[in-house]
Amino acid sequence: MTSLTGTPSGPLIGGDRITESSGGTYQHIYPATGRPNATIHLAGSTEIDLAVDSAWQAHSEWVSLSVDQRRDRLIDLADVVHEHLDELTRLNVSDYAVPISLAGNAMLLERFLRHFAGYVDKPHGRSTPVAGSFDVNLVEREPYGVVGVITPWNGSLVVIGSCVAPALAAGNAVVLKPSEVAPLAALRFGELCLAAGLPVGLVNVVPAGPDGGDALVRHPGVRKIHFTGGAATARKVVRAAAENLTPVVAELGGKSANIVFDDADLDAAAQRAAFQGPVMQSGQSCACASRVLVQESAYDAFLDKFAAAIETALVGDPLDPGVMVGPVISQDAADRIVAAIDQTVADRSGALILGGKRIGGELADGYFIEPTVFGDVDNRSALAQSETFGPVAAVMRFREEADAVRIANDTVYGLNAFVQTTDLARAHRVARQLQAGSVWINQFSDISPQGPYGGYKHSGFGRTGGLEGLYEFLQTKNIRIGMPAT
Repeated sequence: MTSLTGTPSGPLIGGDRITESSGGTYQHIYPATGRPNATIHLAGSTEIDLAVDSAWQAHSEWVSLSVDQRRDRLIDLADVVHEHLDELTRLNVSDYAVPISLAGNAMLLERFLRHFAGYVDKPHGRSTPVAGSFDVNLVEREPYGVVGVITPWNGSLVVIGSCVAPALAAGNAVVLKPSEVAPLAALRFGELCLAAGLPVGLVNVVPAGPDGGDALVRHPGVRKIHFTGGAATARKVVRAAAENLTPVVAELGGKSANIVFDDADLDAAAQRAAFQGPVMQSGQSCACASRVLVQESAYDAFLDKFAAAIETALVGDPLDPGVMVGPVISQDAADRIVAAIDQTVADRSGALILGGKRIGGELADGYFIEPTVFGDVDNRSALAQSETFGPVAAVMRFREEADAVRIANDTVYGLNAFVQTTDLARAHRVARQLQAGSVWINQFSDISPQGPYGGYKHSGFGRTGGLEGLYEFLQTKNIRIGMPAT
């Protein structure tokens, strides 16, 4: 197993690295080895105050630039990120042991930066007449000022791209709070912002635990919060933000269904289901399709192909380019996932087809779990209804199209849904009935800067990406101009 050793890291505020902070320290553990990797100095309320003050100063400088200048600075940042793609990718692996073969998050960050750089001069207003007078309303969009972006441990670079990039393009400054569990790539991104010539303090990076995060959300100088994470924490964020009536965008979890009809290319569908399920980040992604719904007439053939596809995915050292499956994030996570597997076996709510155990041998020190498949799962079971957030797939049968839609929608979540079929009329018909923010037909969840992304129901509110994602960081102002009657 390749050893990764980090150095002490702390908040980056106003261009300065803070190594003595009020939030204490966090010992970062590399999940592939279970050994300490870096000491993280955490932001407390003192550092949050400094970060917000610094961001407001930088915001004044940022909005004083022309749209052409701001666009060019963001392109410069994309260029700097491009020059450091390998470094950011390795830090992404170091953060949470995602296999380097799947760690394309740095490239996606660059794509988001370039995309939203092109939006800097695109927001436009409109004029409207006023009934009963010759006055004119000018409707304009302007930045909030300082926004807080809270990223999860399992993909900070993607969230930086989808949230920080549009926030900057809209004219805001950002206080970025990565999870204390995985802050290394985000901290390096903050340094790259300075290297690209962005105003000092425009992006302040404050790794923090719950107390620091609470201070950020409650800070009266933060005018909007974008949170990505779990529903339980989201409820705390929304309640805390409500004290100052601060608006919140929330991108939360999922229990997405992948519907496989009997006319689908079963080989391709099995490969997609394997990657989108237990293989992708070891199931540790809100985008995962952990429920696989298969039409009864194709069930047995698909299940064999699905299990075979998962078995070919190599488990091991995340820095090995051939490895597809890495560890889960922590010992606690491993214990929770194994308990969910054991409970499913005990209550007979699904038949264990593949996996189900911790991996020993040379991987025993890390938090590795066998990719696991249950067949004939009861959709009312805990396995089908709760977000396992691990390499576990629940496969179930359906007979008719209406059954598939009903089962897919029978969840409190609504982030993604997937449809595998060669009948495009059916694909569109089903897609419009699925209660999900994104529906992917015959493909993976290939998130792009052009498309809005977000959830229904308990999977959140608001969007990232596309024009909708940009507008999340702009507020509307109406200016009425009095015109004398002629």
